Amino acid sequence: MTGEHGGVEPHDRGVAARLNWLRAAVLGANDGIVSTAATVIGVAGVTNSLPPILVAGSAAVVGGAASMALGEYVSVSSQKDSQEALIEKERQELRDDPAGELSELAGLYEAKGLSPSTARRVAIELTDHDALAAHLSAELDIDELELANPWHAAFASAAAFAAGAVLPLLAILLLPAGVRIPLTFVAVLVALTITGAVSAQVGGTRRRAMLRLTVGGALAMAFTYVVGALLGTTGVA
Repeated sequence: MTGEHGGVEPHDRGVAARLNWLRAAVLGANDGIVSTAATVIGVAGVTNSLPPILVAGSAAVVGGAASMALGEYVSVSSQKDSQEALIEKERQELRDDPAGELSELAGLYEAKGLSPSTARRVAIELTDHDALAAHLSAELDIDELELANPWHAAFASAAAFAAGAVLPLLAILLLPAGVRIPLTFVAVLVALTITGAVSAQVGGTRRRAMLRLTVGGALAMAFTYVVGALLGTTGVA
């Protein structure tokens, strides 16, 4: 079994994994902010009564968090299943043809720039220590001990969404009726600007990504408010 080694260097994997989790958490919080803000502002366009806003906002938080958790669980489970299948395949190849796998491992290190004799010696020493781990690292860039946990991912995604959703829900419920909608707009846009900046910094993207997020959030809130106001005006809601 052959493969190309690419991506982050081994000593950077832990840092890269943490940055990916942080970026995912920020994006989950952004989803919570935008979707919940759009929901409560849409309902506020129909009525100033707090109970309907609270019910709609709570439903948006619970439904959104559950949806995020389910999506993350399914995604990470699929990724883990694929990695486990690759690990089992590699384990079987080591049982069936250990000599061929040793030569393959030596070839991988030789391709990285080691001399044939050194590559062979490294391959032998790594194989003696942990043959499966050596092949998983060199061929597939997989660490069997660091496979993602679907339940952890699901919980983290739901928690990030709920944390982001708290801001617009509290703002719309606690602010006076006369300034409820415009100040919620402002609070949400400030929050999106901050989380967008963090996401851009973590992901190494340009500031235009932050601007797109903020403008997109503003458009989503404006659209749902207009729809709510129109429904309220026409008597549909």
